[in-house]
Amino acid sequence: MATIDVFKGDAFSAINMTRAIDKMGHAPRMLFDMPGLFEDVPVTTTDVFIESRADGPALIQTSPRGAPPESMGGDQREARSFRTRRIIKKSTIHSHEIQNVRAFGTESELQNVMTEVARRQQRLTRDVYTTLEYHCLGAVQGLVKDKDASTIYNWATEFGQAIPAEVAFDFAGADVGEILIACNNMARGMLRALGDGQVNNDIRITALAGDQFFDQLTTSEEVRETFKGWQAAQDLRKGSAFGAFSYGNIDWINYRGTDDNTTVGIPTDKAKFFPVNAGIFQRAWAPAEPFDFVNTPGKELYSWVVFDKDRNSWVDVEVASYPLMVCTMPGALGQGRAGG
Repeated sequence: MATIDVFKGDAFSAINMTRAIDKMGHAPRMLFDMPGLFEDVPVTTTDVFIESRADGPALIQTSPRGAPPESMGGDQREARSFRTRRIIKKSTIHSHEIQNVRAFGTESELQNVMTEVARRQQRLTRDVYTTLEYHCLGAVQGLVKDKDASTIYNWATEFGQAIPAEVAFDFAGADVGEILIACNNMARGMLRALGDGQVNNDIRITALAGDQFFDQLTTSEEVRETFKGWQAAQDLRKGSAFGAFSYGNIDWINYRGTDDNTTVGIPTDKAKFFPVNAGIFQRAWAPAEPFDFVNTPGKELYSWVVFDKDRNSWVDVEVASYPLMVCTMPGALGQGRAGG
């Protein structure tokens, strides 16, 4: 018969619990796993310093031969501190839940308790990663929010930039070619906002589209005429809920968030644009609170158990993360809506 004492062995140390959770399968998370989108930066402190530099190109006044050249001043740099956030959730295992853990099997009490802990960790991990995806979705829009819709960081405000106004895509009334022109204008504006220092041949403009926006885009006459005769046209005719395709040098994705399409999601008639492989998104990972991890490089996830010190009748299995999702150039983002 298992007892609470089994949790006091080395198998349930904070370090081993964290190692175990690293090996688990993760809940689906498209933005979190998108290649080339976020640069992961483990840090050893709870605050992150971000340096910005005013190094955009500038015109040079012409001057007569022999005159002294115009002088370029030193870089205007500014470093600011931003605090990482804590995401944590627990599940309580009471003594009566493990009292007869060997009643239905032949495994040892330790193995059975470890199985139950792993089950709790998986459920907690799904919720933590859902929250991390929510923060990633906020970062690609330049505005990271908390569960209660309060603002964690408005990166446009923090860096003194403006996110361009929303662009209307008139799928119903557009003449052939107008959608392509709108795509070109969106891409041009974003690439110009990035500047030469960030632009490279690997950059792809990506759009996360709500359901209505994506359906109107894929059923528009212009898009269907463009793909006529291509293999890709078959996919469009079949329907592509939560699918993806490329048009106008933009990768369009019908973003699938949570099942209620509101907790994590894109409004049905909207599209959010951001550059991939541009190096403007970072994820800082700070170390966890237990002494085991103080001043160590941060990890995505941590896990440990907390004991009932008064009655020794329960333990809390906890999963935590200490991230900061950053967008350093919100002026290079874009937003659109379906309709004239």
